[in-house]
Amino acid sequence: MCINFGDMDFSEPQSFKEWASRVFAFRPLVLILLIFGIVISELRFDWAEQVLGAYLVTTNAQRPESGSIWEVGHRTVTARQTLEQLITDRQSTQREARGAATFTQIASSLPPGQGVMLSSEHFRRLYLTLPGTIAHEIVEPFELLRLLSDGRWIRTYLENEDYGLKIYLLNPENRVLRELKIPSQLLSQIQRVEVALQATLEDLPTFENRIYPAERFFRALDSLPEEDLGSVVLQPERLLGTPGRIVRVGISDEAVSGYIELGFEIEDGTRRKVILLKGREWAVWILRSYLEEMSPEAQKSSRGEEIEKQG
Repeated sequence: MCINFGDMDFSEPQSFKEWASRVFAFRPLVLILLIFGIVISELRFDWAEQVLGAYLVTTNAQRPESGSIWEVGHRTVTARQTLEQLITDRQSTQREARGAATFTQIASSLPPGQGVMLSSEHFRRLYLTLPGTIAHEIVEPFELLRLLSDGRWIRTYLENEDYGLKIYLLNPENRVLRELKIPSQLLSQIQRVEVALQATLEDLPTFENRIYPAERFFRALDSLPEEDLGSVVLQPERLLGTPGRIVRVGISDEAVSGYIELGFEIEDGTRRKVILLKGREWAVWILRSYLEEMSPEAQKSSRGEEIEKQG
């Protein structure tokens, strides 16, 4: 059915009768029913919303991302991605820390304020990698033996803080049995020991210009009284327990808390490494005076003086 709006009279009616005749005429009634039918069908089937929704879906990729809804969605996606990245980084950090073979590796893998849980056996293995003097500064071996024998020490929590590593020895209920600390200064000392195991004396600036052949070092050592030998090199048994042959010895020029560091370069096949030990300051200075007297320059000067006296 077609309605021709051009044939309809849109002039103002002159009387009520004319107005009523226009309202209740066939064409206006059809128009009203058509509009009413469209409204009812929309309320019943929501076809207008569906058509508009389908249109928006097809043009979604071309429309700019703007408005509060887009902003909320964008922030939600960004927050989810950030959270997933944080979880991934934390899991990676935990795996790296649990696989660490030294305390310095744990400290370098953990961001400040984060920690890692290790078994008591894992902590014991880390402890045994330390030189005796450093290990004693952290905790006495007999104290660890007592905790292990009691069966109460099950796990260890290590937390990286600004001043170093904080260590908690825990029982099965996660109650703290003992609290330990590895200060940053001690971590640096441990790292120096680890670096020395992969280096030669030239790689360690501490021993620059104070490196002596092993034969000369031990000849100077023989010149000392027997009661002073134990003060020159503390823990010489560490050298006996290291495979290889001592080829050179370096002596530091810095004294810390009454001790001077000595480096023993050991040749084991094609590989060289340095074992760091300490000696008492006074004893090492006496040894150095003997070493300087044995230097080729000092011996040459001494022979020159003897010739002059004979002449």
